[in-house]
Amino acid sequence: MTRNVPLTRALISVSDKTGLIDFARSLAARGVELLSTGGTAKALREAGLSVRDVAELTGFPEMMDGRVKTLHPKVHGGLLALRDNEEHVTAMETHGIEAIDLLVVNLYPFEATVAKGAAYDECIENIDIGGPAMIRAAAKNHAFVATVVDVEDYDAVLAELDANDGAITYAFRQKLAQIAYARTAAYDAAVSSWMAGAIAEPTPRRRAFAGKLAQTLRYGENPHQSAAFYLDGTDRPGVATAVQHQGKELSYNNINDTDAAFELVAEFGSEAPACAIIKHANPCGVATGASLKEAYARAFDCDRTSAFGGIIALNKVLDGETAEEICKIFTEVVIAPEASDEARAIFAAKKNLRLLTTGALPDPKAAITTFRQVAGGFLVQGKDNGAITLDDLKVVTKRAPSAQELKDLLFAWKVAKHVKSNAIIYVKDGATVGVGAGQMSRVDSTRIAARKAQDMAEVMGLPAPLTQGSVVASDAFFPFADGLITAAEAGATAIIQPGGSMRDQEVIDAANERGLAMVFTGMRHFRH
Repeated sequence: MTRNVPLTRALISVSDKTGLIDFARSLAARGVELLSTGGTAKALREAGLSVRDVAELTGFPEMMDGRVKTLHPKVHGGLLALRDNEEHVTAMETHGIEAIDLLVVNLYPFEATVAKGAAYDECIENIDIGGPAMIRAAAKNHAFVATVVDVEDYDAVLAELDANDGAITYAFRQKLAQIAYARTAAYDAAVSSWMAGAIAEPTPRRRAFAGKLAQTLRYGENPHQSAAFYLDGTDRPGVATAVQHQGKELSYNNINDTDAAFELVAEFGSEAPACAIIKHANPCGVATGASLKEAYARAFDCDRTSAFGGIIALNKVLDGETAEEICKIFTEVVIAPEASDEARAIFAAKKNLRLLTTGALPDPKAAITTFRQVAGGFLVQGKDNGAITLDDLKVVTKRAPSAQELKDLLFAWKVAKHVKSNAIIYVKDGATVGVGAGQMSRVDSTRIAARKAQDMAEVMGLPAPLTQGSVVASDAFFPFADGLITAAEAGATAIIQPGGSMRDQEVIDAANERGLAMVFTGMRHFRH
């Protein structure tokens, strides 16, 4: 079982023709007989290669629009037969089954078909049947058969043949088999997930998630933890689809924080320049401005200390002026839809700074399924894509918010969605001026955010903290009036919160006593 297997016959049937001709030509040069089907066989012949049709092998033509072509004993027998089993060998001889030593298959482009928004019937037609069946058969029989499902393995197979006198080792066949089963599992996961969405089944009895390795990371959250980054095959603009222009490889924490930053800045669309600065998955500053430079400066002024070594996300093309400002402190990653040549040249002097461009912003309202592992299972939910407008707000105090307060309240609410609970966000004139995140008590988050604003006032030489005249967003209701009272003492004039507490009236009374305006959203944004 562990012996090297000489390669004499290969069955090649691929939808992705990348590298096909060179690979097949190298196999033929080693004396390997090529079997193939349909478009693959045509491409090989047009390249001048000798190819034997599977239809000739099986004695049956392709039929039913190609749905039936490799589902035949002479194919699967050639893949599954144990060459050291006398009964199997006899059966092969009796029924004219020829051994297949190498299977090269990549599947119908189902994921790409779904990604382009194809209709239901087109997606169904792009579900491969014969391919996965052959892959699973060949991978099961890796004692004798090598299975290749990825174009990137072509060169490795040829190197293996060169190193072993035209044979493939057992260890290498094992590795290929593992990759093959992961591919069919991912393919089936993509089909089942798509179908759950297509038939509007939010909680199917069985769920499958899969990914393809994009990067082996140096370590995880801490140096003693192993880690890797996998892609799920979707094309949502972000860290997974971005082009990295410079800097060392992203770390586990870099990827997590960069994703958080870009998802947050996307809340503001692409109209007004916006900037989000993230540290440990929480924003330490978010702002809009007349320019990106101004938006960055205003976000930076929320918490200059925490911004050091942070992640910066921008919603517009990074320009030279903004790049120069960013370079004044140490920053781990900058992500934007695009960057000008001038900005790239400025960043080039900062060798450790990673610059990522995505080409677009993600849609914050898109329906996406998220999952998180817990002991013994997964928690699955829809991404928090909740949004509110002015029409959704319910004024519950005697005083209604002013136009500027309403504008800032909606800004603060967008930020609140991206701050770990319990979340409190002070905002003034389209910029955060205090952020309290991840505390066990809501009043503590209110105090911490206000204290940070006091610290920044001292650093900036201001006569008073910027929380004076600000508005406050709370991601969930105030269970007691103490949090609201603390915000009022910090200088806040208006509050946005979900409402729904049994003590809502107590909180409303406290706001009225202090002349605050308060609106309820009816929606909360817990983030754990």
